[in-house]
Amino acid sequence: MKFLQNIFDSARPVVTTGKLKPLYPLYNALETMLFVPDHNAKSGAHVRDAIDLKRTMITVIFALIPALIFGMFNAGYQHYRALGLLNDAIGWLQFFTLDNFLFGAIKVIPMIAVTYIAGLGIEIYFAYRNSHAVNEGFLVSGLLIPMTMPIDMPLWMVAISTIFAVLIGKEVFGGTGMNILNPALTARAFAFFAYPSFMSGDKVWINTTTGQGEALVDGFSGATALGQYATTGGTTYSAWDAFLGIIPGSIGETSTLLILLGGIYLIATGIGSWKIMLSSLFGAIAISLIFNLVAPNMISPEQQGFLSIPFYFHLVFGSWAFSTVFMATDPVSASHTEKGKWIYGFFIGFLGIMIRVFNPAYPEGMMLAILFMNVMAPLIDHYVVEGNVKKRLKRLKLSTK
Repeated sequence: MKFLQNIFDSARPVVTTGKLKPLYPLYNALETMLFVPDHNAKSGAHVRDAIDLKRTMITVIFALIPALIFGMFNAGYQHYRALGLLNDAIGWLQFFTLDNFLFGAIKVIPMIAVTYIAGLGIEIYFAYRNSHAVNEGFLVSGLLIPMTMPIDMPLWMVAISTIFAVLIGKEVFGGTGMNILNPALTARAFAFFAYPSFMSGDKVWINTTTGQGEALVDGFSGATALGQYATTGGTTYSAWDAFLGIIPGSIGETSTLLILLGGIYLIATGIGSWKIMLSSLFGAIAISLIFNLVAPNMISPEQQGFLSIPFYFHLVFGSWAFSTVFMATDPVSASHTEKGKWIYGFFIGFLGIMIRVFNPAYPEGMMLAILFMNVMAPLIDHYVVEGNVKKRLKRLKLSTK
């Protein structure tokens, strides 16, 4: 690391006072990402802590890495299984192989690279335009975006979705710390509505081409468990398969186990809000149990639909776990008051399952639920603060009598 530090030290005069001064935002972003900043606050700092925004973002990335690596293995496993090259009798014992990982890495790493190039390119441009350092918020968004995409999402679509998220979901509000919408979910929403055929259906979750790019036999279905429920009222995958993550789905959203471990890590480090995670769990379970009570009164199985799905299926299928742990807890777009976090998280879980049940054509409702609650978060905090003020004024009046 001393070698890298010497390179940055020698380059500092060139980018601070020399001809390459316009490149200082990029230089500063790279240096402070690799090394602890050596400058102090020049005005009265009201927060004194050993952790800064970069360290916070890196902690979230550490929590994401297990699910990301697992997603690479799963992409290869689902591909070779679809090709008929795996023995179903052995099952998941063929999961952790080098071939599976390499196939997934070849697909996923370019998506991550394109996301960072597109997103950081916009960030650096606005940093240069507004004469400020590059903010660190995109460190996590750049990893979240590809992890929520299907394995065969074209790279140019990933790039356009990322640019839209940074421009419309972030920079128009003032940049990092000012956005009201989660940038990663904004990118996914844009991709879903702009390119629906690449973001839904039963053909996008598993790569079904041979090494020569030829398609497999027509009629192969790579539907997710929720997709199967939407069309047939049942699924071929067990809750245990979904908990482990050996099912079709977005790159980083399938393994509830590893997402849970990431959530525990975020809570232990004080980065993620356990109140939002727990209240989202309560909301999801509450509405699921209500639906389970209503389902037997339906006339036909078709009418029952998602109403009869056990609550624990909702927790391990789809993106409920990933969205709750890594999206809903975004410290910028979530509620900031302690009571507000309970309300915010509860309605994310509640609305996410409700959208999933009432709209079988769109069985994944967590994205819309979180984006809606992002917009509602400032209103929730406002009424929580107003309620606290009224309580204190009431106590004040009682104490003066």
